[in-house]
Amino acid sequence: MMKQWMLICLLVGFGQVAAQEIPIAFTGATLLPISGTPIEQGVLVVQQGKILAIGKASAVRIPLNAQRVDLSGKTLMPGLIDTHSHVGEAAGADGSAALQPDVRVLDALNVLSPSLTRARAGGITTVNVMPGSGHLLSGQTAYLKLRKGKTIQELLLCKDLLNEVCGGMKMANGTNPMRDNGTFPGTRARSAAMARQLFLKAQHYQRKVQDAAGDASKMPDRDLQMEALVQVLEGKRTVHFHTHRADDILTAIRIGQEFGFKPVLQHVSEGWKVAKEIAASGFPASVIVIDSPGGKLEAMEMRLETGATLVKEGVLMGYHTDDYITDSRLFLRSAALGVRAGLGREKALESLTLAGAKMLGLDHRIGTLEVGKDADFIVLSGDPMSVYTRIEQTWIEGQMVFDLSNPEDRKFANGAYGVLVGDVVHTHHDGEDDDHR
Repeated sequence: MMKQWMLICLLVGFGQVAAQEIPIAFTGATLLPISGTPIEQGVLVVQQGKILAIGKASAVRIPLNAQRVDLSGKTLMPGLIDTHSHVGEAAGADGSAALQPDVRVLDALNVLSPSLTRARAGGITTVNVMPGSGHLLSGQTAYLKLRKGKTIQELLLCKDLLNEVCGGMKMANGTNPMRDNGTFPGTRARSAAMARQLFLKAQHYQRKVQDAAGDASKMPDRDLQMEALVQVLEGKRTVHFHTHRADDILTAIRIGQEFGFKPVLQHVSEGWKVAKEIAASGFPASVIVIDSPGGKLEAMEMRLETGATLVKEGVLMGYHTDDYITDSRLFLRSAALGVRAGLGREKALESLTLAGAKMLGLDHRIGTLEVGKDADFIVLSGDPMSVYTRIEQTWIEGQMVFDLSNPEDRKFANGAYGVLVGDVVHTHHDGEDDDHR
């Protein structure tokens, strides 16, 4: 183990040259590609941030110049994808209006926040960072790779912030946006009416742009709210719709169908009640698992069986953390609890990887271990569905971003919540880190 640690330190020390230019071959682990059956004693070769080869040891030719990492006895699988997170201390819309599609969470996201390290410790490699759910429409989300960087541009999945869509759109219904203070709705019916009216306005704006046919003199004045909603109408920006109760889920479905967009239904605490209706809509569902009583009344009838029930009806189902509601470090547990409640193992593994990639429209890059896809993966001590298993390493595009054997990283894997939100690390009098703070 010490030799392996020294080798990995050497690779990381080389930085981009070692991890990108020189191939790295991970050998001996049980590979869970998600796109196929498990591979015992498998080999994964990565180079320049991509997967170069994957398969049985007898079938993979390892480049002569490759650095080899022995992972015998370990499990290796794709990096986890969290379709609903609030890491980065991001604040979204304010109290001035219930509908603020022009707000971008990326403009308020702190990529140096310790919460991102906590997510890496949980094996999460890609996140959909959302503004909050206290508005009918709280703004634009951001799709991030949890690379180690100092700027939001280094983490965004898009390359051209000015000309590309770099995330989704957050909507919500139910009690969260109901405030009855004049600018916010006081009833569920009013909530739906306000959202529909804004999308109707966006359709009018869209037609004006289409009628202008590129003629600058005929183009309507630029409107940041309308521009973002037109991206939704054109299928360029995915709506992530916070919705818990069965009636609210059906309202979210109706709004999506009326205006021709395909939302990801987020939370769906009572999704088990309307699983057939969700399946008939064709909309995917991102499920939250809360394994202790309390919380909002809308989630009181949440069941662990929801994931299995939705999958049985043919719904594309994945899990999310809603971090900090569910700790990013415990993301694997959501799928494990789904298995306990009847979800098949194969779908459970997909629910943390490929399903999320599809919901974000990124399955061409992430979600499975396949040649040509991004080299995003995690190394585990054992079975991902076991409570005894630990995430030992997290890799993003061929770069290790979390290592349990690194004392600084270990603090985030073992520490109580305080250190993870910026508190100082308390130590014993002998200088040893206290993992029980």
